Amino acid sequence: MSQQRPTNTLEPNKWIDNYADYLFNYAVVRVNNSDLAKDLVQETFFAGLKSAKNFEGKSTERTWLVSILKRKIIDHYRKINSKKGQAEVRMSFYDSGENEGRWLEERVPQSWGNDAAKSIESAELQKTIDDCINNLPEKYAMVFRMKTIQEFETEEICKELNITPSNLWVIIHRARTQLRSCMEENWFKN
Repeated sequence: MSQQRPTNTLEPNKWIDNYADYLFNYAVVRVNNSDLAKDLVQETFFAGLKSAKNFEGKSTERTWLVSILKRKIIDHYRKINSKKGQAEVRMSFYDSGENEGRWLEERVPQSWGNDAAKSIESAELQKTIDDCINNLPEKYAMVFRMKTIQEFETEEICKELNITPSNLWVIIHRARTQLRSCMEENWFKN
């Protein structure tokens, strides 16, 4: 019985020309930081070179590199989110048009008359939101960030975390319920 040969092979000397732009665009959408996206793509290429012997040829080079990049992105968020208070909560304000990609924090009304109390209140609100998210169970926080803040697709989250879509929505619902309770307790009662 002959051994079946892989249908796809790796050509690392062509990765930059063939995949760098695609991988960069993929990463920058998910991390919203071009320098970080470049670093993640470089890490992906390096990891690909290190693990080339594990490539079985069952997928295309690009698919294999994207799967490495996805893992790098998830690892990045796990790392920053594991340190309490370091996660940056950003919520998209505009989905389309000339302001697409603007963040809610950038859209806070600036006409508060330079009132220092309002500035402090805004920073305290952000800290309370961060603390509430960080106090969620780890899986809830990760799923909430991936779906709500980082805007990963449902099927992508399910595949990466090995959960079903219905499980994902239960986790999102529970996370939102806990966040609402935390905000009511720590912000609105003050």
